[in-house]
Amino acid sequence: MADILLRGGRLVDPAGEADATCDVLISGGRIEAVGTGLDPGRAEVIDVDGAIVAPGFVDTHVHLREPGREDEETIASGSAAAVLGGYTAICAMPNTDPVCDNAAVAEKVAATGSFLGLTQVIPAGSLTQGLQGKHLAAIGEMATCNARVRLFTDDGHGVQDARLLRRAMEYLKGFGAICAEHCDDESLSEGGHMHEGEYSSRLGLRGQPAEAEELALARDIVLARLTGARFHALHVSTARSVAIIRQAKADGLPVTAEATPHHLTLTDACLVDYDTNFKVNPPLRSPHDVEVLRAGLADGTIDNIATDHAPHAAQEKEAEFEAAPPGLIGLETALGVIMGELVEGGLLTLGDMVRRMSTTPARILGLEGQGGPVVPGAWANLVVFDPGARWTVDPGKFASRCRNCPWAGKELVGRVLLTVFQGRVVGRDGQVSTAAPLGAFA
Repeated sequence: MADILLRGGRLVDPAGEADATCDVLISGGRIEAVGTGLDPGRAEVIDVDGAIVAPGFVDTHVHLREPGREDEETIASGSAAAVLGGYTAICAMPNTDPVCDNAAVAEKVAATGSFLGLTQVIPAGSLTQGLQGKHLAAIGEMATCNARVRLFTDDGHGVQDARLLRRAMEYLKGFGAICAEHCDDESLSEGGHMHEGEYSSRLGLRGQPAEAEELALARDIVLARLTGARFHALHVSTARSVAIIRQAKADGLPVTAEATPHHLTLTDACLVDYDTNFKVNPPLRSPHDVEVLRAGLADGTIDNIATDHAPHAAQEKEAEFEAAPPGLIGLETALGVIMGELVEGGLLTLGDMVRRMSTTPARILGLEGQGGPVVPGAWANLVVFDPGARWTVDPGKFASRCRNCPWAGKELVGRVLLTVFQGRVVGRDGQVSTAAPLGAFA
């Protein structure tokens, strides 16, 4: 393995409380030294003057589609997309075919990611068998298998049966695992295709009321209080959801929450042309919801930013609006969206952004060697990005197999220059390395 010296970048490392210009020397997959004027020895010197060096990004919410829908994404293509987005760890949702509701599927996903050696792939397990919401999945089997499943969810569906969810939380608590919910009361949202409000009325589309999310979220937090289980709210989207989470944290409950770049920057007005690339679940909400969600991210009520990267085949997204599946791809645009909208907009500092895209999600998932600190002896999982680079989104050049991107043709600010995983450069200037994998995180 070649040694590397990152020369002259600005290290932004919330976990290590560092924000300074320095060199980072990498040897044997780990950080060897951090400081100024370091002797490279035989290491390859990479000049990163003017760029930000930070712990690699960590995504708590990604759809890789393998097994079952490899036409839309594979673990390989999704890992490549993650690399180009600066991610050194991604958590793969269980809604595959077969569903990740047992140890065999979980271990296969983790082993494939490890063999590829591009980014750490952590499988999420389903809460219920086949995502059907009727019987608990093999939670204990997955939590104790080689894949070490940490997060369990029926993402795409909320568990509608409160008694079943209580049982799941009680079981998960014993393993120190996380119950992550797609908060949705389907008796209110069923048949809806966008946010219920002014634009759903204008467009003649059945809406999903904000209350469908809020009612389910409130119930789930009550169950977290009852059971003492760790609870993570997936892709929070409404103003009152932020208030519910804020109160839960004030009450001392073990609750965390994520928001996506699209829910933080886009509104239901984007659907005025019936563009299915803006159709997501939960749906894009009102400007007021976006404003409050941003404030919740800034004050720490919302813990982390997750992409909910959800690739879909072109023929599916090109169907009429009601028939098209919800979801968009986001791994390769997340940095540019957040930098341009929230950092340049003054809502977040660079340190805040790194904390919410790297340090905090790594801690939520319990990942050692991810999210910093960038100190001698730590695994070298890093991202280097130019915070001022402006670029135009061309999904045709993405590593992802799908093109359902709402930012196509838009100019974004902030671009990944280099991604280092386990001490190896796995992505550089928009290209993915084909170097042999190490598999250190099997």
